[in-house]
Amino acid sequence: MNPEIEFRPGLEELAEHYKKIITLLGEDPEREGLQKTPMRVAKAMQILTRGYLQDPNKVLTDALFEEKYNQMVIVKDIDFFSMCEHHMIPFYGKVHVAYIPNGYITGLSKIARVVDIFSHRLQVQERMTQEIRECIEQTLHPMGVMVVVEAKHMCMQMRGVEKQNAITTTSDFCGAFNQAKTREEFMNLLRGESKRI
Repeated sequence: MNPEIEFRPGLEELAEHYKKIITLLGEDPEREGLQKTPMRVAKAMQILTRGYLQDPNKVLTDALFEEKYNQMVIVKDIDFFSMCEHHMIPFYGKVHVAYIPNGYITGLSKIARVVDIFSHRLQVQERMTQEIRECIEQTLHPMGVMVVVEAKHMCMQMRGVEKQNAITTTSDFCGAFNQAKTREEFMNLLRGESKRI
């Protein structure tokens, strides 16, 4: 276990609830393979929802630099895992972020950290997309921001319609990205239609 992880208050109580859930599902929580499961699940859930304790705006401002660059900055293929708030089953995929600076830039890794913070909460993809965009817009005050999220939802894969290959795409944008030409440039860059380095 990562020694840097600090578990939140309520861990023992959470484990007790999971022990009760195991019983209600028809299993014996005292069986050898399940004895430590309630605590393991409680710890896992606290890790998977650690985003509630983190401030995404502070992450961006901790690495804020004055810079005159005013062209598109893209961080794409940011892997994420999140928990669907409807079934508490994972959804996962990639986030692509573009912004056009307006006097200030942030460290590139900070964009990925913002994604991590919002994805480590009980979520729906639509809201997560909007929250990432709003955070960057409100903190950096850029000329525009666009966020695209592509994800597979295990609640669609494992239950319900059981469609293994369905991909959900959401987007949110503001400012300069309200212009179709700017959005098209971003989407072309995502598809790799620009020159490769």
